[in-house]
Amino acid sequence: MTGTEINYFFLCKRKLWLFSNKIHMEQNSDTIALGRHISETTFKRQNHEIQIDDFVLDFFDPVKKVIHEVKKSDKMEDIHIWQLKYYILRLEEKGITGVSGILNYPKLRKTLKVEINEDDRRRLSQIVSDATSVIKQPVAPPVINKPFCKNCSYYELCYI
Repeated sequence: MTGTEINYFFLCKRKLWLFSNKIHMEQNSDTIALGRHISETTFKRQNHEIQIDDFVLDFFDPVKKVIHEVKKSDKMEDIHIWQLKYYILRLEEKGITGVSGILNYPKLRKTLKVEINEDDRRRLSQIVSDATSVIKQPVAPPVINKPFCKNCSYYELCYI
């Protein structure tokens, strides 16, 4: 399970299913390209996009044990928090303890500290189980028809 899949689980089950079943539309998205640019230019002096197994961290400070996740907008902040908590949990599973996270919203000049607790760990276990169930469905879940759908890279697969 990747952080992107955790994000999509909260955002849209159909998008989760499509993405996880190897239907990738992000390469055509201006929104995704802008997000990548913001991420790449936020931590110029540090290495960014560190891949660990099947997940990618925008930036990890190994001295302070802090994961930085860079986002362009805080409109989906709750989803971003759960994605970051998932990354913290994955590092704990790798034996790296005492990890916390910071959500960075460079365009807004805003940061948010994120930590994980036992309730979060239990909830993440259920989220992973539920997301896996969605991914294994034989067909994609129905369209959710939300206002943010019009900006989604999967829009054409859902509405045209």
